[in-house]
Amino acid sequence: MKPLRFLNFLFQSITVGLAIAFIVLVWKPNLLDNGHKVVSFIEAPDVRSTPGAGTTSYADAVAFAAPAVANIYTRKTVVTQNPLFDDPLFRHFFGDRFGAPRSRQETSLGSGVIVSQQGYILTNNHVIAGADEIEVALHDGRTARAQVVGTDPETDLAVIKVQLDKLPAIMLGDSDRLRVGDVVLAIGNPFGVGQTVTQGIVSAMGRTQLGISTFENFIQTDAAINPGNSGGALIAASGELVGINTAIFSRSGGSQGIGFAIPVSLARGIMQEIVEQGHIRRGWLGIEIQEMTPALAESFDLGDQTGIIIAGILRRGPADRAGLKPGDIILSIDGQPVQDAHSALNLITQARPGQTIHIQGLRNRQRFDLKAEVSERPT
Repeated sequence: MKPLRFLNFLFQSITVGLAIAFIVLVWKPNLLDNGHKVVSFIEAPDVRSTPGAGTTSYADAVAFAAPAVANIYTRKTVVTQNPLFDDPLFRHFFGDRFGAPRSRQETSLGSGVIVSQQGYILTNNHVIAGADEIEVALHDGRTARAQVVGTDPETDLAVIKVQLDKLPAIMLGDSDRLRVGDVVLAIGNPFGVGQTVTQGIVSAMGRTQLGISTFENFIQTDAAINPGNSGGALIAASGELVGINTAIFSRSGGSQGIGFAIPVSLARGIMQEIVEQGHIRRGWLGIEIQEMTPALAESFDLGDQTGIIIAGILRRGPADRAGLKPGDIILSIDGQPVQDAHSALNLITQARPGQTIHIQGLRNRQRFDLKAEVSERPT
């Protein structure tokens, strides 16, 4: 009987221990934090809408996602000085009486998306750039001051954080599976009137060379995105986040059916690196690029082959150390064909600083292969 009692006691102890561990993990996850910053997300299930299936209401999707979309109010102090004060003759006659700097408060508004119950909020960099104070107003009426965790101006993304409990984090979707024609909803705070929802479809994917940011890969939509919508959520018809609303194309300042959003697949990676590493690290070669025109391609006998021309090289930079020279034509990087300057920039910046990349190209109509160790891209 003694061995049986011992086994029974051991089994009960293990059961109680597992139950306590489960309760701690669910209700007090911060107790297990070892100091390493990791962002936790809520993943959307792999569900695709039935082709041709229609709906008369998106109320369920909005009710699912809207609580995670916050209004962002910023305030900054702007100091101005009378331009006449820069004139020495003016200062000679009037002294400092009219030259004292004046300060004024500027306020602006935007939107943000709560993507983690830890308090992390994704928004656009231009929404919070230069702000002295950032206040976040939640859908449930709560407000809180936010701190900037990090920014990435080259993708126009920023991460801020609030210290509040029971935050309604949005579910992240798969923007890579979006198709032209998919229904999307834009949620934000346009013109400061309060949370608003507009509906449209995906008009195009992978929009680039718009001049909005350095690294562009936008979802284009005709869902109305007006001033104040920036940083808000672009959601699928099922309610999960697929993009961060960023900009509109407009001649009048209002929505004209062409809006752009950063895909959540890109925004998620940027946010994780900001939170976990403190900043974004991208590869850099130190080269100046010239696009390959049809006339240049014909002169180099490239035919249908694409590439870019190196117009300049930074002395003692990564490309210079690797042996690249002005006039070289880069045809591929790590086996990936270089289509244009945009694709070359993406292939180089995707490499981690310190990583060695393989470059194939032409020099004086002769092919060459070399390796280059990329450095960290300057901000």
